[in-house]
Amino acid sequence: MKRLILVTVFLAWCAGPLFAETGEPRQSIEAQVNNLLGVLSDKALTDEAAKEKRIWEIVNGIFDYEELSRRTMGRNWKKLNAAQQKEFPELFSKVLGNVYKDRIMAYTSEKVVFDDNVMVTDGKAEIKSRILASGKEIPIDYRMIEINGKWKVYDVVIEGVSLVSNYRSQFNSILTNKSPEDLMDTLRKKASEAEKS
Repeated sequence: MKRLILVTVFLAWCAGPLFAETGEPRQSIEAQVNNLLGVLSDKALTDEAAKEKRIWEIVNGIFDYEELSRRTMGRNWKKLNAAQQKEFPELFSKVLGNVYKDRIMAYTSEKVVFDDNVMVTDGKAEIKSRILASGKEIPIDYRMIEINGKWKVYDVVIEGVSLVSNYRSQFNSILTNKSPEDLMDTLRKKASEAEKS
């Protein structure tokens, strides 16, 4: 069950085509998830490195790392200087990718069902869905924002737990006793480890 949840988190995080055009957010994310699942289930794509590369092309095209970073840091975002704010999203994306890459490659054909499309504001939406596997349902909410005519995911809520809130707690804890540069050094180290793995 734990593995399934971790796979689900990453599916929700990284699902998407290179360009999601403006339109109903639910249609956009549904197409994005199907696109990723298609890559994962493509038996002709036997080269693991090629499959992983394609997955990251999808990831980098849909997820808004800057929005994710700002929301994850919350009030602490302003503690970063301009150079740190520029570097943070790139480092954070590498750290997240390293955490979930093994789980995503272990995908085992769970089914995704999309439910409500809730417009929070004109440019923000929350899409509710469920993962169906082994007789269990895992609720997933995709939080999306429209940026430059494209809908992008900036947070995912799995069984009531927000990806943004989870990491915000971790970063807040670090910044309680350490400086922003200490946090950046931690991210740099983890990002460097990710590139080597």
